[in-house]
Amino acid sequence: MPQRLVHHQSATELQQARRWMLEHGEVPQGMVDEALSRSWQRSHHAGLSPIDLATEQPVCSAPDLRIALDRQHDFLAHARPVMEFVFDQMRGSGNLVVLSDSRGLLLHSLGDTDFMSRADRVSLRPGALWHEADRGTNAIGTALADQRPVVIHGAEHYLERNSFLTCSAAPVLTSAGRLQGVLDISGDQRAHHPHTFALVRSAARMIEDRLFHARHSRDQILRLHHLAEGLGAVGEGLIALSDDGWVVGANALAQQWLGLDESRIGAGTLDQLTGIQSRLMPPGKVMRLHTPGDRPLFGRMDPRQRPVLNLSGSAVRRTSATPPTSTAPARAPEQDPRLQEALIRARRVQAQGIAVLVQGESGSGKEVFARALHAEGERAHKPFVAVNCAALPETLIEAELFGYVGGAFTGARREGSPGRIREADGGTLFLDEIGDMPLALQARLLRVLQDKVVMPLGGSKPQPVDFVLVCATHHKLREAIAAGTFREDLYYRLNGLTVTLPALRERQDFEGVVLGMLDQLASDMKRAPVQAIHPGLMAAMSRYPWPGNLRQLHSLLRTVCALLDPDEHTLDWHHLPEDMAQDLRAAREPASATSPLPGSPMLATPVAEANLRRLSDQAIQQVIDATQGNMSEAARRLGISRNTLYRRLKQAGA
Repeated sequence: MPQRLVHHQSATELQQARRWMLEHGEVPQGMVDEALSRSWQRSHHAGLSPIDLATEQPVCSAPDLRIALDRQHDFLAHARPVMEFVFDQMRGSGNLVVLSDSRGLLLHSLGDTDFMSRADRVSLRPGALWHEADRGTNAIGTALADQRPVVIHGAEHYLERNSFLTCSAAPVLTSAGRLQGVLDISGDQRAHHPHTFALVRSAARMIEDRLFHARHSRDQILRLHHLAEGLGAVGEGLIALSDDGWVVGANALAQQWLGLDESRIGAGTLDQLTGIQSRLMPPGKVMRLHTPGDRPLFGRMDPRQRPVLNLSGSAVRRTSATPPTSTAPARAPEQDPRLQEALIRARRVQAQGIAVLVQGESGSGKEVFARALHAEGERAHKPFVAVNCAALPETLIEAELFGYVGGAFTGARREGSPGRIREADGGTLFLDEIGDMPLALQARLLRVLQDKVVMPLGGSKPQPVDFVLVCATHHKLREAIAAGTFREDLYYRLNGLTVTLPALRERQDFEGVVLGMLDQLASDMKRAPVQAIHPGLMAAMSRYPWPGNLRQLHSLLRTVCALLDPDEHTLDWHHLPEDMAQDLRAAREPASATSPLPGSPMLATPVAEANLRRLSDQAIQQVIDATQGNMSEAARRLGISRNTLYRRLKQAGA
């Protein structure tokens, strides 16, 4: 892409060209280079006068700047270290390093004190707007307009009052090919140095690569370079690939080398771009790729960082090429394929802002799944706000969700409350047990999802919000719609994609879940990890129906870890509470005559399902008997809420 590196026009020639434009309404041909001529013409059509010194300099309000800084939190977090590095290289030279967003709003600046005072006269500071439509031709605004690096020197600025500046700017692109913002280095035009242009372009690439790695830390990464020895060094191309080989991101160099633009990222596979399928590229092996124009290009796939989701309280990551660094024994990495497929599908749709509905029994890990989904997404550094719609009294849930202004109702805090929805701005809102939300509030939630604004109780001004939505329920919402207790239009807003989590008794990775929980509990309790489990005990645990699912298992293992002596590393029967040991021994008994033949799927027949439900009901009743009818204690031991316990008893006819 052509870039203006050398300036051939004198200040006198530029002044003559500007006067001609003012008199005739167009830039004279041949007096100004083409890129600058187009920028001047755009500035003229925006109604700006180059000689009007009285024009008010556009600056946003302090509240608007705070909102912008919050929305650009990740961009700033990755840009600031690079800006510090650049400023250190130029300290004392009378320069200013500036970062703007994609609208030309200045977000952050670093500079020498003597020059910053001069720059402040033209509002070259955070909060000022430097789009071409506001300031005419300038490096930041023109880089945004042309989406390419640019130098605007002295009298090349459209506004004469900015002609004391020399500015070099480069756009910063996202891995999806969209404009994120601009990095700029400004100084006194008398001290212009051509190396500044190279420095700002290199720094912009550094920011792009930091953003790329943050966005695609969980994707497969392909490194590109024209020299095999250049892979892994500065100036390499980066491609992010999905599990099935689709190109989901690329840094600016990779976009340039492979002819990618915004419309093609996410719309093609690596095979279509290079002729090589991602699954045929072993990690660490350098391969020659076919590229447009047959330009020589080498590629190397990084070892894959695969997500390991055990839904036992945390999402764990392990590299396929690197063993765990813990001193604990290696745990089996196999995970339930239904969970892995659910996470992959949910990640893909949520990246497009589509709502996800998670279904499953109480205690099956719906909130943990939602948190893992948040941690896997591009909003991982933003808030994750969880609201249990069933746990809040109906009289409070409206204020809790939507917020309120001070004095909106009796007992309201004087300063008001933003509400949980606004607290999730920029991040993820998780509404657990959405099926228990009152109908009146369902209508208000639907309006929020449609309009992307929230009206606090007692307020008169809607507040904009931006979040991705994950909902969870154990209810069958279609039945609730038929019964008139859930809005059909809200259901279709929530149900962008439905994923159903298996109950603990159905999972294929039960042993891995147990071991993962034990490792986490050992860390939390600051004790040595459990290294082995009695085989008969593990077999009995795997056959037990676990009516409380993961909550019940976690409660049991926490008690067991507390009962282990400090020097014990093997979990055995005598470590269990007596009532649980009795239940597990009962689950260890041979199957009845009505059980399916060995090898047949236990959940495939109505008889097996009835047997499983009966075992689950028996386990619940045994815990109730052991607690002498104390329902709160029984619910605690089962790892479920009292409401869930009463519902299960009602279903069992007890």
